[in-house]
Amino acid sequence: MKQPRKKQLRAALAVAALGAVVGAASAFGADAPNALAPQPVAVTMSEFKFTLKPTSVKKGRAVVFRLANKGAVAHDFRILGKKSALIQPGRNGTLRVTFARVGRFAYICTLPTHALAGMKGTLLVKA
Repeated sequence: MKQPRKKQLRAALAVAALGAVVGAASAFGADAPNALAPQPVAVTMSEFKFTLKPTSVKKGRAVVFRLANKGAVAHDFRILGKKSALIQPGRNGTLRVTFARVGRFAYICTLPTHALAGMKGTLLVKA
């Protein structure tokens, strides 16, 4: 008769522990699981400009730049020393970057004369 009671006690303890974990997670708010998810930034490329939405991101969180070339010529996107592949007209790509500090970070198209023609800007990284 002792065996079933031990199993019931273990099951009750396991349920209580699970409830404590769930309760602690909900104390951080509904966004807690999303806090670690990469932050998407939509980047539209055209001649000769970039449009970013949003224009700021949070420090320490991975950022996935979703690149869409709406122009008539190929473009790329470079920020924080990382560069995307060459994105052909009508095509899409991605670039993943994590910003370890706050500040303003320049981005450009590295193709000759594109940055000079206006394909550049600054992304704000906040705490």
